[in-house]
Amino acid sequence: MWTSAQVPEESNRPLNPRQAVAPRPGRHRKPMTAPKTQKEKASKRKKVLLTILTVVVLLGILVTAAYFIKQLIDSKYFFCKSSVKFIPLDKACDGTNDCNGGEDEITCVSSFTVNTTFPVRLMTSRQVLQVYSRGQGWRSVCSDNWSEQNTKTACKQLGYTWKPSSTSVPVNTLTSSLKNGRFTAVKPRTTNTPIHQATIDQVCKSGSVVTLSCSDCGQVGTPGRIVGGTDAFIEDWPWQVSLQQGGHHTCGGSLVSPRWVVTAAHCFTGSKKELSRWRVLSGRTHIGTLGGSYVDRIILNGDYDPARNDYDIALMRLSSPITVGEVRKPVCLPPKAFGLPASASMAVTGWGYLEEDGNVSPSLQKAFIPLIDQAKCSSPAVYGRAVTQRMMCAGLMEGGVDACQVDSGGPLVYLTASRWHLVGVVSWGVGCARKGRPGVYCNVEEMLNWIHTVVEKTP
Repeated sequence: MWTSAQVPEESNRPLNPRQAVAPRPGRHRKPMTAPKTQKEKASKRKKVLLTILTVVVLLGILVTAAYFIKQLIDSKYFFCKSSVKFIPLDKACDGTNDCNGGEDEITCVSSFTVNTTFPVRLMTSRQVLQVYSRGQGWRSVCSDNWSEQNTKTACKQLGYTWKPSSTSVPVNTLTSSLKNGRFTAVKPRTTNTPIHQATIDQVCKSGSVVTLSCSDCGQVGTPGRIVGGTDAFIEDWPWQVSLQQGGHHTCGGSLVSPRWVVTAAHCFTGSKKELSRWRVLSGRTHIGTLGGSYVDRIILNGDYDPARNDYDIALMRLSSPITVGEVRKPVCLPPKAFGLPASASMAVTGWGYLEEDGNVSPSLQKAFIPLIDQAKCSSPAVYGRAVTQRMMCAGLMEGGVDACQVDSGGPLVYLTASRWHLVGVVSWGVGCARKGRPGVYCNVEEMLNWIHTVVEKTP
């Protein structure tokens, strides 16, 4: 019997059934979208960058505008923080309290008169160490019992020190005034006592005296407006600084230590007595207005006579010391009885006017000028009695080369034994580079006692 196979019925049930998943409330499948093209992505990035750039530019404009607005306000007004008000700048430091608590009379230029003798000095180009006492006067210090620590102590009293060193010089090689003078020597176990208090008078058993080299002041590489001058580089004159008030170059100055600047007293007349207005820019060949060091003391010589420009010297103390390096380095103060030779060639530097009643030079200038004999400069044909003992003259009698306006306070320096010494401070003159009217400078050697005393006594 022929038979046929039975075919099962068709089914819709899956072979591997899964448990049904109930849909969760609140969850939806994201709709499918077409992928963005590279062109669209680049366009979006471009829009973001453009937005960021616009914001940065606007912020830059606002910051710049705020800076110049502040500069404008600061040039005309003093802000009283305690009473939250502005007063005209010429009312600050005028002797009257215009702010609550008198804050407008606190941070001001001061003056200091010295009636004592600073008890330590170096003599002649040999740098012979001398000490002073009221009863004995000046005496040269013998090398007997002298130690390295004595060297450090003495140099610290004289100001800027860096790797100080001393040498012994035979008495018979000194000038007659030193050879025939009085002598003293340090007592044993007085290495940390101030030198003038550590000595006792005696004959030099060693037959020699102490000479000091206290720092690397005045040392530069190869030195290469000033009317009739030439371009200079700050690396060759690293002590030169720009004194700026309200962002404007006002005077020059000279670093004599990492924290002290020597300049002219006449730079601080009129409304220039408030300290916060001043900045000291250092290490610049091309003059700028941004940055600079703040100032916490400006001290004028108490004997300064504005009518005669006598004792025309001032000291500025920076709020923090500069870092000494290739473009910032103090100049040496001269020893007493430095003995500049007749017609000595000296250098004057600055950013002052390139011609009388001209414009400030954007680049540092230098000029080499000769010393002019004091008798000649104080003769009736030149400046007469206007030249005092605290002044010195330098320049060409035929004119053509000279310091000029805004060079005031800047350095007049002399090179000897590979070191530059600050011998003068730009002070005054009739016009600029006129025939028969040389530049007049404050004589730094005459101001050494004042400089050392102020630095020592200023906390």
